[in-house]
Amino acid sequence: MNIETLHRMLAWSLLINYVILIIWFVAFIAFHQLIYDLHTVWFRLSPEQFDAIHYLGMAVYKVIIMVFVLSPYLAMHIIRPGKDK
Repeated sequence: MNIETLHRMLAWSLLINYVILIIWFVAFIAFHQLIYDLHTVWFRLSPEQFDAIHYLGMAVYKVIIMVFVLSPYLAMHIIRPGKDK
């Protein structure tokens, strides 16, 4: 795998991960009560706990994307060979 292929893979990974994060957020907002009702069948959660868990999950997912995908992508973009040509 050459550096250009890796760079494109990281770009696609970044796009896919952010789409997943946006879908999660939109589904959480649009279907909050339905998702809450589904989860409270298995777990006893207050609405505040449920919201906090999802907020924390989204935050952790976003940080993981930034650390493991966005940072390497930007670093490779900066040092990418042949970009002067």
